[in-house]
Amino acid sequence: MDGALELQVFHHLFASAAEEMGAALMRSSFSPNIQERRDFSCALFDGEGRMLSQAAHIPIHLGSIPLCVRAVLQRFTLERGDVVVLNDPYRGGTHLPDVTLVTPVFLSRSARPQFLCANRAHHADIGGAWPGSMSPAYDVHGEGLVIPPTRLMRRGELVREVHELLLANMRVPREREGDLLAQISANRIGAERLGALAHEQGLARLVRAGAQLMDWTERLMREELARLPRRRARAEDVLETSSGPVRVSLEIARRGRDIEFDWRACDPQSSAPINTPRAVALSAVFYVLRLLLGGDTPTNDGLLRPARVLTRPGTVVDARYPAPVAAGNVETSQRLVDVLLSALASLAPGRIPASSSGTMSNFSFGGVWPEKDGGPGRAFTYYETIAGGAGGGPAGRGASAVHTHMTNTRNTPIEALETQFPARVMELGVRRASGGAARAPGGDGIQKRVRFLVPARVGWIGDRAQAGPPGLAGGRRGAPGSAEVLRAGGGREKLAPQASLAVGAQDEIAILTPGGGGFGRGP
Repeated sequence: MDGALELQVFHHLFASAAEEMGAALMRSSFSPNIQERRDFSCALFDGEGRMLSQAAHIPIHLGSIPLCVRAVLQRFTLERGDVVVLNDPYRGGTHLPDVTLVTPVFLSRSARPQFLCANRAHHADIGGAWPGSMSPAYDVHGEGLVIPPTRLMRRGELVREVHELLLANMRVPREREGDLLAQISANRIGAERLGALAHEQGLARLVRAGAQLMDWTERLMREELARLPRRRARAEDVLETSSGPVRVSLEIARRGRDIEFDWRACDPQSSAPINTPRAVALSAVFYVLRLLLGGDTPTNDGLLRPARVLTRPGTVVDARYPAPVAAGNVETSQRLVDVLLSALASLAPGRIPASSSGTMSNFSFGGVWPEKDGGPGRAFTYYETIAGGAGGGPAGRGASAVHTHMTNTRNTPIEALETQFPARVMELGVRRASGGAARAPGGDGIQKRVRFLVPARVGWIGDRAQAGPPGLAGGRRGAPGSAEVLRAGGGREKLAPQASLAVGAQDEIAILTPGGGGFGRGP
């Protein structure tokens, strides 16, 4: 078989195994956030912890999971049947609701695994002061349960004490347990597929193909970067917080055959939960580099090899313990991508679109069912991100009401929300004319209004409320977003960028998500 063709075959074999892991996780999970919104990601790694392949899941997850896998390999000598769980933002994680499971795959008598399977899923609650674990807190411990690399299974047996400890610190433990067991099963599917491939192709050939795929991606990435001019490019933007704007600044420079991304001028970490560990900065760079390549390029460890990512500890993009990080994974990641694309627009004119909505518009709530409906003390928690408008670009107008960039989830169907939670969706539609005017207009955002049937506690994290997403090449900004509570008695309160509040029965939350920026001067 031709060498290039053989690599393509192995590329798709590895990718299909990761996709099958995702399908298993989605079908066997309990929570709407994983089952309906598909807020999870799956990937395969070689025995050294280098990412071999990923499914087409969530970009923010897949650029940062490698750091989790490395943390596991540094912490443990893995054995057959082990499964390690972690979410610690300061050991490769992103924010606490994103729980990662890592499973070694042994396909020979070697004491070391030849591969590893990993998946990450956003749990609708991970403990902390507020239901959903996505509300402002003083530090990371106020946001929820911090899980360092810990064996959840040892030699094929569930570690009951660990399992019970985790569930005791999470709301709706039955749902959390179902999602954790679904994650274990997904990794098992990946291990089975790798075993079948090794039996069919031979283990040595499979390992060799994985290394060659990473080298191939590195060559393609270097060839693409060689087309960029040898000059510096700078860009900056701000994140909105209740205490004022926080600046995100970047300088890009070609250095020989490599490219440098320098984030060291970013503002110091904040008391607001917009801080993010270095893993998210790596994810943003990983994602944007992948955008420069063709759709059939393997996505693996080779992508980042030509990149040097510089961060300064103690800043908003390289936060130090115990800074709160709930919004960093969802909001700061989006702003990093906006800034990266803005800088690249001057290096690759005519290829880069205007900014998309720039926020994941995070909405969470929880409480306790009334006794007559669900029995005493039965808790509920809910989390979703709400789509916005994509930026217009050289290829045409931006798409409306879509998740963009670092998020790749779906919406929660109204039927699922209303069936499982004491809430009603009173309005859901496209926010017309919210995209930036231009030759290629930005896409429109969403308008959504939810009524609560019982008292609840609500969390809101959003951005782009003071200024909408910027246009490019003369295009205008998209409309800014907003969120407010409409009280049953007639009052209304606008929510801060990061907010938590109590609502009563018949109160409503009304959300407008931003439209995308426009591209090019209008007629």
